[in-house]
Amino acid sequence: MASVTVYGTPLSPAVSRVLACLFEKDVDFKLAPVDMAKGQHKSPDFLKLQPFGQVPAFQDELTTVFESRAICKYICNKYPEKGNQTLMGGRDGGLLAQTSVDQWLEAEGQSFNPPSSALVFQLAFAPMFGFKQDPAAIEQNEAKLANVLDVYDRRLGESKFLAGDDFTLADLAHLPNGHILVSKNEDLFMSRKNVGRWWVEISARPAWKKVVEMQNAPLG
Repeated sequence: MASVTVYGTPLSPAVSRVLACLFEKDVDFKLAPVDMAKGQHKSPDFLKLQPFGQVPAFQDELTTVFESRAICKYICNKYPEKGNQTLMGGRDGGLLAQTSVDQWLEAEGQSFNPPSSALVFQLAFAPMFGFKQDPAAIEQNEAKLANVLDVYDRRLGESKFLAGDDFTLADLAHLPNGHILVSKNEDLFMSRKNVGRWWVEISARPAWKKVVEMQNAPLG
């Protein structure tokens, strides 16, 4: 029986980030649905796992972790011998390789995630839940994201992946929002030669395809 439990839905970008990491690491897990419409994420029991009442929450035996990027780092450090062993820069890469992963993972969280999350809401979730889209917010965040992707394009002209020649957490972290945005406006990514090449490669990884299968599976 799997000792790892992920609380949430694979349709959540943050949850799908953790699932992709678990699949990359070949770590067995159980997915426990959280009905946010019924307020389960604000229940006292759930708040013991995730004090901010957000998904995902993560439990590994008696250890609980929250925030998807921290969970991914935990998985890599807890299970170093399993699955993909280069997600944190590789054991033989030394401090420089690990720092490269950290800085690009930080860039994802600080520079890529804010505009891409705003666009994911406006382009995907707002129509899904019956909210009115905000054209000004879409235009503003597309411009912000374009600037970030221009930086990425220059970087990816120098290396195969963001942190170097190996696929790492720095790349994996972009998959959830990127997947949704490419389905809505692929030119943001594919109009840039190096970003397009990178996106095609990382989104074709078997681990991510398993996540997409979970997202597309019928409910129930």
